[in-house]
Amino acid sequence: MLLPKIVTTLRGYDRAQFAKDTAAGVIVGIVALPLAIAFAIASGVGPQAGLYTAIIAGLLISLLGGSRVQIGGPTGAFIVIVYGIVQQHGVGGLTVATMMAGVILIALGLAKMGGVIKYIPHPVTVGFTSGIAVVIASGQLRDFFGLSLDKVPAEFVLKIEALAEHASTADVTALILAVVTVVIVQLAHRVTTRVPSPFVALVLTTAAAQLLHLDVATIGSRFGSIDLSFPMPHLPSVTIHTILQLVGAAFTIAALGGIESLLSAVVADGMIGSRHRSNMELIAQGVANVVTPLFGGIPATGAIARTATNIRAGGRTPVAGVVHAVTLLLITLFAGRWASLIPMPTLAGILMVVAYNMSEWRTFRGLLSAPRGDVAVLLTTFFLTVFVDLTVALGVGMVLASFLFIRQMGEATTVRAMTDDDADRALRTLDVPAGVMIYEIDGPFFFGAAEKFRDTMAEIDRPPKVLVLHMERVTVLDATGLGVIRDLLKKGRKDRSTLILSGVHSQPMIALGKTDLLDEVGEDNLVASLDTAISRATEVLATRVTGQHRIAER
Repeated sequence: MLLPKIVTTLRGYDRAQFAKDTAAGVIVGIVALPLAIAFAIASGVGPQAGLYTAIIAGLLISLLGGSRVQIGGPTGAFIVIVYGIVQQHGVGGLTVATMMAGVILIALGLAKMGGVIKYIPHPVTVGFTSGIAVVIASGQLRDFFGLSLDKVPAEFVLKIEALAEHASTADVTALILAVVTVVIVQLAHRVTTRVPSPFVALVLTTAAAQLLHLDVATIGSRFGSIDLSFPMPHLPSVTIHTILQLVGAAFTIAALGGIESLLSAVVADGMIGSRHRSNMELIAQGVANVVTPLFGGIPATGAIARTATNIRAGGRTPVAGVVHAVTLLLITLFAGRWASLIPMPTLAGILMVVAYNMSEWRTFRGLLSAPRGDVAVLLTTFFLTVFVDLTVALGVGMVLASFLFIRQMGEATTVRAMTDDDADRALRTLDVPAGVMIYEIDGPFFFGAAEKFRDTMAEIDRPPKVLVLHMERVTVLDATGLGVIRDLLKKGRKDRSTLILSGVHSQPMIALGKTDLLDEVGEDNLVASLDTAISRATEVLATRVTGQHRIAER
């Protein structure tokens, strides 16, 4: 159903729920403030970009989305790809890529591809999520340790080398402030749950830095004062060359945005006992990513941590997301000047905690004891994310997982000769005539199992007079399987052998019906059960004997 959740959730809406949604929205807005600024700076753009994204995208996702409680905005998952785009193509290139990604997401939603999320293997998601966490953490080392380094390279290896070369420039004051930030974020919730711990850390460390006159880098010293005005929309200059250069980046942004938003929606469903509309959610994410860049924003998606905070605070409708966006807008317009005082080590500390929580290291460690194929997918995706590129990591991870799945399914499909010697229950009461061979396929009859079937057929010394293919346990028949059956019919004409298909289910029958194979097999040779197949085989043999006698009499 392509209908925003806000339309249905407002039916029967009352003051009590409005009060809960308002309180939750204010809390989430406060949580989003430091994260939006930190994610933007880590992505290589100004702090305003993060705030604009949280406000505009957050509002649009809540108004148009398919989840009751989804909170949209910038997230840590985008840091890696956004930073790379900005370094290579500038902010203008990022704007174009984000808008292209938005169009892709809208198209996916209209095509009803929202359910595809369930086909992404767990090792792939854990691998690239953990890899992103490592890259995010590495990107915060400069400010965490207060290193004197003007520009940090985007590539992981070059980044580590540059940081190591400037390790001697570490500042003790910055390090202490960053560590204190981490401690406060981790422990503040034990003291109070009313105020979000990242906000507590931000206020306390900023106040301490100002009162003690600490000589550390701040948002203001690095980026200047935050503009208190809200920007007007601006269309970027676009050329065909630019579009072609950014196609890969756009698909990566769309893939990340779609995956993270739908994962967040699934988690939220489990927390509140609801069901989201995945296709509507994709459309909302797409609209947000088309509109937000026009105002200087960056890619946005559903934020799992902020969505969970919204739920725990009592938010149950998209109104909470709207209030969250309004809260951020008011802070930006009336208290933005204070944001320039935030120390960079504070933001680095907050992002270090984000990276730690994002790493899923316990899940990662648990998957290392999974089957070797899953471990290979996990590690491949992880290392490619860290050392190469997120686009490559996702592509290779999905392809590798697909090949492993095909191999497993091919191995799961068995082809065996059903003879009396097998002591098969189905044949114990059946009298199989001489010259009849029965083979059973157990599992999907697809391209991954076709070669196994051909190898089994090649082991037959003498062609049978009648070949029965028992397909009672075949639920899927693809084009390759159809090709194998066609080859059997062709060989049968050469060897004067008859093919009988037994126990064909609905999907294989539909697949056969879309070709001329049903006519080639013949209605009489398409039977429902094994005993019927034996009876039909006996008739075929009798007909052949009668025909031979007539030839002999002549």
